[in-house]
Amino acid sequence: MTENATPPPAAGPRPLLSVRHVSKTYGAVRALDDASVELGSGEILGLCGHNGAGKSTLVKILTGQVRPDAGEIFMQGESVEFRNPLEAQAKGLAIVDQELALAPDLSVEENLFLGNFDLSLLRRPRAARRRARDLLARIGLSVDPRRPLADLSIGERQLIEIARLVGRDARVLILDEPTATLSENEIARVFAVVRELVREGRATIFVSHRLDEVLDLCDRVTVLRDGRIVASRSTADIAHRQELIKMMIGKELPPPQRSEAASVAAGAGAAITDLTVPPAVASFSQDVKGGQIVGLTGQVGSGTSQVLRALAGLEPDARGEFTLDGKTVRLGSPATALRAGVAFASNDRKGEGLFLEQTVEDNLVATRLTSLSRAGFIRGRALRETARRLIDFVKVDRERIGDTVEHFSGGNQQKIFLGRCLDRRDVKLLLLDEPTRGVDVAGRAEIHQLIRQAALAGVAVLFASTELDEILDLSDQVVTMFGGEIVASLARAETNAELISADMTMSHERKEATR
Repeated sequence: MTENATPPPAAGPRPLLSVRHVSKTYGAVRALDDASVELGSGEILGLCGHNGAGKSTLVKILTGQVRPDAGEIFMQGESVEFRNPLEAQAKGLAIVDQELALAPDLSVEENLFLGNFDLSLLRRPRAARRRARDLLARIGLSVDPRRPLADLSIGERQLIEIARLVGRDARVLILDEPTATLSENEIARVFAVVRELVREGRATIFVSHRLDEVLDLCDRVTVLRDGRIVASRSTADIAHRQELIKMMIGKELPPPQRSEAASVAAGAGAAITDLTVPPAVASFSQDVKGGQIVGLTGQVGSGTSQVLRALAGLEPDARGEFTLDGKTVRLGSPATALRAGVAFASNDRKGEGLFLEQTVEDNLVATRLTSLSRAGFIRGRALRETARRLIDFVKVDRERIGDTVEHFSGGNQQKIFLGRCLDRRDVKLLLLDEPTRGVDVAGRAEIHQLIRQAALAGVAVLFASTELDEILDLSDQVVTMFGGEIVASLARAETNAELISADMTMSHERKEATR
């Protein structure tokens, strides 16, 4: 298919959703250029492209978050125009965004019905409770609807988002990176729910950088590159993921380069002994040498995130011994961890990382203001030079350094977030939780290279990921956790995907038998 060609019509006499010649420009950036997409009832369409290709812009237009500069949208043949998300919902479009849009201080039940005006919790509490239990059962999640959402893991919260969407009478369901924080079992559950919904006559747009999932779940895939539709094909006609990658980036992606960081360890690094974080982590002990990359993996709820957060001083109940380059670091204090040389990037860049309404420049230097000040005043020239150096370092367009971060793709937001932690002389331990969440294959390779550069400079790197490909590509040492404990800690050469998968799903009986 040639550049900017309109994809073939979806199956059926009339498309459920039709997007015709839609464009959107932000300043000098053409985010979406004459894009046309069609979707039929009972169809699952994969939407793929590298970060910045236009996927997020198209999704925002379809859900009423952004108005296009040109083009038309049709729902079942009727021309529609969305001025806000409520109007899109009223016409049958619902979205689970890659950044969670939930209220942690409310209950599970209250979150399930946020934005649903057909069922009042005040007027019909019993009906709401029954409906909540039905929705939770439908996605296979066994939690009390009255339980505070804040008590749930991020993976469970993602499933609540899915359940909320299922509860709306939507004809077109948009899933934007819905599996990024889910375990394999949870992913299988989500896919089963999606397939059931499309059998009922609904349609789904599935946006994901996990290309194997796209090829497994979707009937067709539409590929964007630089704001333009470059391909729309049946997934049955795509032999393997490398073919899809080539469509996305316009060329073959070179194989990942293994790091040799462990062999050039520059310092003592970190030593963690008997770390506990009730109730998530029962016991964790591991050394991370300077220049070494250690990958933590496990199912959602295994304790990997809590280990990182504890070392960053963000878990007040954490106990244990933590030394960095031979010096004891007191747990439970973010300021103490920062002064000791610990840098942390959360798996929630929206809630705990970026200032979305601030510029790229502001975000990149946000944690360096002390070093960029003199006598209490910011040195403007030094700040600008540092920001320009960092934006080049993380390979984001320098011309957009004054743009607000909310207008960037998820992958570029992630690179900006990581840019705060990288290329710093004061960092001795780099903690990264899901460092490539929501990032395309090309952006992921760039982020991996940045992490390797940090290790080659002598930084100790400890990262957590639920993606086995990432663990195997990046790690020098692989630590697998189950139920808050380490079940295996092996050099990369001593393990493989099958062994890691077995350890990640280790039964209680097997764990007892191996002690």
